[in-house]
Amino acid sequence: MKTIQFSRIDKAKFFRTLNKRVNTYFKDNNIKRTGNWKLYSKAILMFAVFLVPFILILTVSMSHWLILALTILMGIGMAGVGMNVMHDANHESFSTKKWVNKLMGSSIYILAGNVYNWKVQHNVLHHTFTNIKDHDEDIDAGRIIRFSKKSTWLPIHKFQKYYSPILYGLLTINWAITTDFKQMRSYLKRKLSYGEFPNPATEWTKLVISKIVYYLLWIVLPIAIMDVAWWKVLIGFFVMHYTAGIILSVVFQLAHIVPSTKMPEPDENGNMEHTWAVHQLYTTANFAPKNWLVNFYTGGLNHQVEHHIFPHISHVHYDKLAKIVKETAKEFNLPYNEYKTMRRAIIEHFNHLAELGKKPQLA
Repeated sequence: MKTIQFSRIDKAKFFRTLNKRVNTYFKDNNIKRTGNWKLYSKAILMFAVFLVPFILILTVSMSHWLILALTILMGIGMAGVGMNVMHDANHESFSTKKWVNKLMGSSIYILAGNVYNWKVQHNVLHHTFTNIKDHDEDIDAGRIIRFSKKSTWLPIHKFQKYYSPILYGLLTINWAITTDFKQMRSYLKRKLSYGEFPNPATEWTKLVISKIVYYLLWIVLPIAIMDVAWWKVLIGFFVMHYTAGIILSVVFQLAHIVPSTKMPEPDENGNMEHTWAVHQLYTTANFAPKNWLVNFYTGGLNHQVEHHIFPHISHVHYDKLAKIVKETAKEFNLPYNEYKTMRRAIIEHFNHLAELGKKPQLA
């Protein structure tokens, strides 16, 4: 695998100018870059949507159909916690206090994930090497989905536009079963880390214990308390994960796997054409920027351009920063990818999958 080097020459001084304007915004308005009361109140709401239905299921007698509806609601809350709480916290932008970020970042354990793996996969690989094949794992779906023109084409890809939504729902349940073990083995072997490299034995111990506790909480406890067959509990567990998986996968894909975003490649020496900040403009896209509900629920991940250039700034500020970033990009004649509605972004994403699914010589 090539070592990637971004250009260090920003002739137009785009990022220096943008960073200065963003710094001025925070200084003039006397506000912190981290979360505020809006984020903290939303965190309470998302945890409530996720956990209150679970408590009701365990303590109140109700019909199986109502239980099923509540598991869907739990999936919505699960994705909400991931996007609004865990995401900001593990980017160290939830709070100015490190212990609060660490505590809220640990919410990934009740979402079936692992802090070390997530920080390497997301903060290091995805945010550094956005949309670069063989480096950004977010655009690697194995052989079953073709996200890049450089990926091997298979006849089944002709139908990926139709079957990909089915596979998207498996995202978080794969975390719970196999992904974390595979990632930890790979990342520790490659000595990857976000910050100081951890003790491998400690990370493996934390992973195994957290998985055992996770299964005890979400599967064994309901079977022990509820007067229902074990397979019904497993169905509810799967429905919760599948709901969250579809939501998270779609939000992720709309930001990077759409026609307007690029998948730049390094030259033979591993050098990229643009600086890191300019690279983010070419490889990310916003969607539904004016939709209050989308902005609120996705934790600002619909403002992907702002998030990728300023990952350590809390998402509650992105709607204000968007105007600054957009105007600066235009001033320097750089792209600012944006879809006005979520519906349009979804249509473009699946049309893009259809295009990528064509046999290369016919595409």
